[in-house]
Amino acid sequence: MELDPSITAVFKKTPLEFYLNGTRIQLFDPNPQWTLLDFIRSQHGLKGTKLGCGEGGCGACTVVIQTLDTSRERSGRVKHLAVNACLFPLIGVVGKHIITVEGIGNSENPHPLQERMAKLHGSQCGFCTPGIVMSLYAMIRNSYVPATKEFRLRESDVELEGHLDGNLCRCTGYKPILQAAKTFITENLKGKIVGSGETAEVSHDSECSEISYTSEGAVKSNFSCGRPGGCCKDPPKTAGKSSPSGKSSSPKRSEDSSETRSIERSSTSESAISSPDESDSASISGTTYGKPIKSNEKQSSDGTPVEGTKIGSQLDASVPKIEHGVPQYDFACYSPNTELLFPPALRKFDQNPLFYGNSTHVWLRPVTLKQLLLIKDAYPSAKVVGGASEVQVEVRFKNSSFPISIYVSDIEELREIDIVSNDVDLDTIYEVVLGANTSLTDVEAFCRDLSRRLGQRGSVLEAIRKQLRYFAGRQIRNVASLAGNIATASPISDINPVLVACGAFLTAQSKSRVKFNLEMPTFFTGYRTTTLPDDAVITHIHIPLPPPKAIEITKAYKQSKRKDDDIAIVTAAFRVRLDDDGLVSEISLVYGGMAPKTVAATSTMKALLGKQWHSSTTLDSGTAALAQEFDLNFGVPGGMPTYRKTLAISLFFRFWHEVIADLKLGKVDPDLITEVHRGISSGSRDNHNPHEQKIVGKQIPHISALKQNTGEAQYVDDMPPQDRELYGVMVLSSRAHAKLVEVDWSPALGLGLAMGYVDKNSIPKEANLWGSVVKDEPFFADGKVFSHGQPIGLVYAETALRAQAAARAVRIVYEDLPVILTIDEAIEAGSFFKHGKMLKKGAAIEERMEDVWEKCERVFEGTTRIGGQEHFYLETNAALVIPNLEDKTFEVWSSTQNTMETQEFVSQVTGVPSHRVDARVKRMGGAFGGKESRSVQLACLLAVAAKKEGRPMRCMLNRDEDMMTTGQRHPIQSRWKVGCTSNGKLIALEADVYDNAGFSQDMSGAVMDRCCTHLDNCYEIPNVLIRGHVCKTNTHSNTAFRGFGGPQAMFITESYMTAVAEGLHIPIDELRLRNLYKEGQLTPFLQKIDQDWHIPLLVSQIHQEANYDARLASIQKFNASHKWRKRGISMIPTKFGLSFATALHLNQAGASVKIYADGSILLHHGGTEMGQGLYTKMVQVAAQELNVPIDAIFTPDSTTYQIANASPTAASSGSDLNGMAIKDACDQLNERLAPFREKFGKDADMKTLAHAAYLERVNLSANGFWKMPRIGYTWGNYNIETQKPMYYYFTQGVAISEVELDVLTGSHTVLRTDIKMDIGRSINPAIDYGQIEGAFVQGLGLYTMEESLWTQDGKLATTGPGTYKIPGFSDIPQEFNVSFLQGVEWGHLRSIQSSKGVGEPPLFLGASVLFALRMAVMSARKDNGVNEPLVLDSPATPERLRLAVGDEILKMGTVVQREGEKGFFVTVA
Repeated sequence: MELDPSITAVFKKTPLEFYLNGTRIQLFDPNPQWTLLDFIRSQHGLKGTKLGCGEGGCGACTVVIQTLDTSRERSGRVKHLAVNACLFPLIGVVGKHIITVEGIGNSENPHPLQERMAKLHGSQCGFCTPGIVMSLYAMIRNSYVPATKEFRLRESDVELEGHLDGNLCRCTGYKPILQAAKTFITENLKGKIVGSGETAEVSHDSECSEISYTSEGAVKSNFSCGRPGGCCKDPPKTAGKSSPSGKSSSPKRSEDSSETRSIERSSTSESAISSPDESDSASISGTTYGKPIKSNEKQSSDGTPVEGTKIGSQLDASVPKIEHGVPQYDFACYSPNTELLFPPALRKFDQNPLFYGNSTHVWLRPVTLKQLLLIKDAYPSAKVVGGASEVQVEVRFKNSSFPISIYVSDIEELREIDIVSNDVDLDTIYEVVLGANTSLTDVEAFCRDLSRRLGQRGSVLEAIRKQLRYFAGRQIRNVASLAGNIATASPISDINPVLVACGAFLTAQSKSRVKFNLEMPTFFTGYRTTTLPDDAVITHIHIPLPPPKAIEITKAYKQSKRKDDDIAIVTAAFRVRLDDDGLVSEISLVYGGMAPKTVAATSTMKALLGKQWHSSTTLDSGTAALAQEFDLNFGVPGGMPTYRKTLAISLFFRFWHEVIADLKLGKVDPDLITEVHRGISSGSRDNHNPHEQKIVGKQIPHISALKQNTGEAQYVDDMPPQDRELYGVMVLSSRAHAKLVEVDWSPALGLGLAMGYVDKNSIPKEANLWGSVVKDEPFFADGKVFSHGQPIGLVYAETALRAQAAARAVRIVYEDLPVILTIDEAIEAGSFFKHGKMLKKGAAIEERMEDVWEKCERVFEGTTRIGGQEHFYLETNAALVIPNLEDKTFEVWSSTQNTMETQEFVSQVTGVPSHRVDARVKRMGGAFGGKESRSVQLACLLAVAAKKEGRPMRCMLNRDEDMMTTGQRHPIQSRWKVGCTSNGKLIALEADVYDNAGFSQDMSGAVMDRCCTHLDNCYEIPNVLIRGHVCKTNTHSNTAFRGFGGPQAMFITESYMTAVAEGLHIPIDELRLRNLYKEGQLTPFLQKIDQDWHIPLLVSQIHQEANYDARLASIQKFNASHKWRKRGISMIPTKFGLSFATALHLNQAGASVKIYADGSILLHHGGTEMGQGLYTKMVQVAAQELNVPIDAIFTPDSTTYQIANASPTAASSGSDLNGMAIKDACDQLNERLAPFREKFGKDADMKTLAHAAYLERVNLSANGFWKMPRIGYTWGNYNIETQKPMYYYFTQGVAISEVELDVLTGSHTVLRTDIKMDIGRSINPAIDYGQIEGAFVQGLGLYTMEESLWTQDGKLATTGPGTYKIPGFSDIPQEFNVSFLQGVEWGHLRSIQSSKGVGEPPLFLGASVLFALRMAVMSARKDNGVNEPLVLDSPATPERLRLAVGDEILKMGTVVQREGEKGFFVTVA
């Protein structure tokens, strides 16, 4: 693109100069469409920074920008900014130092943060981990002030200041991550953490900790407080001792510190720590390997060769000892002086204007306001870019194109804040002026500090701070600006209502008009339109302050589905000024989310002027006027009309009371003026394991944890580019149901676009169908499309950007057809897949249910709905297919749980036998069932293209593509009927259960089968008739998800149990206890409850341990005296059946164990690693069986060339199946090695045994196999004598959750959760605790937060983290306690090491939060005189909770659906 001469006279095309991990970079002519992430991932060895969503909502792409602070009070100080690399403009790195996760450490020499995250089990799948590490790294680096040598970091900084609100994790439940971060806190030292050799006063009453740890560091004293990062009095340690990982530290980490020894530390609450016993851990880790056979020149006394030692190995992360139930950790000390330095050359860097680009896109970087105005004068439509948080979303998801973009964040004139020094008389300040491009983080900090100094007069600044604190994530706040937020003109902006309400104005400037002002109250003219001229830019924001004597209050509010990093449903800012008589002299009521723009409630404002504020009539007239002013229609864009209108009134209601309280005009209910806030989290795990063995039962960190923390762990899309590799992108349907009239590929082909494409014509018609159970889904749409996001074809190009552009260019002509979305619509239309399975028990077997109903004293009927749930694994589906032209073979790397199915269908579409397809996976960045079947399609489409071109094909789906194509948890509806006695003894259950399968069957029938078998949960019902139905709709094809129908079924169970309890006026806990199964009773699928039934014991133990009765009484007392704040508590049990219930053939596994002559062992099995720790557990099993250290065993990946016909890693059976197969292989090897153990001793090294066995020609390879015995349920067989069990055993658990609900808004927090699980004898308690906590938090999301929505024409509306919210760090229970059942016998299980599957069972326990919220809502309804039965479907979002309260404000806010009106969004359950 040729630029105007006036521009090229000033701006020069020069390379981008910056530093990357300490290395100077000069980047010539980069792709102008690249973000920082694109550049980083193009570099060799820098794949730790991940693409998780592309919209700055998950944090997987977080890196740290190290730059100089240019503010006056901190000028010259280096600051560290965590930013989203997926959004950050590449041009923005000029003159800065970019630090990625690889730059701070590696597995040989990890940063202390990386080490602690690994050792404390803060990483499961690991895909999110590098981003979390970098967010924490920025926080830690910013906590140290080099000038004063102070290191200050408090627990509140870690949890309450939003440093992690831009990061998501789907696996861990967040607790261990916070625990790792808190090892750096120093607040309890009551002194400074200073440089080497200096000491600080130490408080000896440090707060209790869940863990104990020692830290190595360089300090001079004779007492250690034991705080890592704060061991300021550790004595010197003897030289030569290795670091905790067993590897010597590199000079980078030790240049400023001598090594120290671990010493004892006393804690007020835990046992003392002592140095790790090396001899004890030696058997766990630390293997030596024999020299090559031909190197055995030495002879022993009896003439036999001696193997010698060629090398040794150790685990990356050492294993903690457990003393008195407390893990003992040994951490490397954190010393700020050994961190990566800010490059000195950048302190002298010349800031010059520059540009770069190509024929279609150009970036310009002005460094002065004059240069910016010059560009805008020449190109008024040029896009002004700061943090790119909005721009990049428009580019990536809205297909926007900006030929000329201007990066403005390096213009210092636009970043200035008028700092108010401490010696200034605050009464002389009447406005605050903020530079337009000041980062939101800096504005937040400035407003916090000045508002505290100003007191009530600074309430507008506090309102701004409050809104900014919960705006987006910290990574976005670090680079986004106020001007960008204002100019974007979002109708749901958090900050714009505050600026309008306070009467702020903007200074703008253009080359032609110089400076002029724009008043905020008149700035917004319509949907995303403003009065800012095209050639002008905002330079300053002026925020007026009230006069010193004025009686004025400004408040701001925001309501969203999630507190942190969520877009607003309704946002509001209110300002009122009273005269000396308490009359309203000025008032502003401004809202976002109530109109297409930020809007003032002008009619209400007029109605309130001159009124006495402290008068109930003022409140009444204000709420009535708002109800009239915001007359939303039922189909209002954005949906939720009643909730939004109710919120608008509720927020004003709160404001009225807050003003009275702040101005001390009267007494108000404290609950009305305080929003729900969480405190600092805590929790416990019972780390005592009486079953711990040499290897099995130990808390061994995930074997890849350290590599995941350093970015070295490789996922599919991290694999190096292959020779002549092409990148594929799917072409997806934009309609939910339509005929394909025409598909024109020609616009997508050509220079700079696609090299080719594949579609239905690329494979035989009979090869175009696939499916896990029934093959009814086309790989490529053929004639019709049946779902939004259904693949029509795939284009491929030299780069991902070209392939994406080509996919958008394909021209498709549709003829729309009628759409079915919901279960109700499917039932009405008779749209079902063939299923017809039933469960019968008792009278139902003899068709005598009517007789039973007549004998029931009470009968209850109802309908229960539970919505679906997006898997939201952080790594989207990815695949790489590498064809071998010589042998016509295909190496298929896929992020799949199911290597066999991938192999079979790639074989089908390529026309080769399965033995010519090697399906492989090393690890997945999460899966949760979403990669059991749905991963197959992408791999197959790429295989078709790879065969056609004879070239490798790669693709990783964008987040929206993944959510559109891969389905989710099944939405389910049940229409049930329950009969019982008057004292609550259940007699009969009849239910029709419907799941929403989507447009193909996938595994929907099997999901329905498991759903039906869990409709009893833990309760004995003598007579049962359950009918399952599978609905065919035009949504994406729904699939497996952690629990596989079980969580939905048990939610239905607890819903009808609650209805019965409330109908009979029996406490729900009593009803549950009266109906719990007893040993010997039968389930609805006629399986006998055997001696493994522990629910009554679990209930009894957790009831006592959690002090349930006292807490319940306290909550009832609290609710009796609180109208606007309510609490609830719920105790929920679960039993979850383990096995592939309705696919008997899947209950088998194979394993291969190979012992090499040097004593190293190669392990393969059919299981896949997705973060659940299967590889770690299986290595433990093998190491225990073979009596070797863990590091002697290596599992490289899961591959069909090693394990044929592997079952998918699913159904929580990965350990059961593969563990027993491994044991079988190890048993064979142990039998062969027995003579050598007799000769060399039972504890002889494997290198000795293997060496000797090899020379004796003993086979050191073994294939193991296991099939699950006992099971074999047959549908339709109701003969108790001949029916076999469906499940091998039941994993059981109980959870108690306590919540607090804000009745005005529906916001809530989980105050405490206690979980007790029966998981048998744990193979690895740390991994199992992680699974339980992670599953619970995922369940919490399912039942209270995660809501999938469609548009009326069938398009999925929730396609990324901006619209679909999973739990974040601030959503976990504030107190989170987990323990295992102990003291019972599990020998009868016949499972590997008598353990139980743990991945899925705890998820349903998240429903304890919903039912606790239900108790809180019921109390509010009682206060409001609402007597109708409450139906609270899942998810219990803030909207549903608020609308269930039934108060007068809700009645005022109710929007009535008129004839013909439809809601804006559709929920499909």
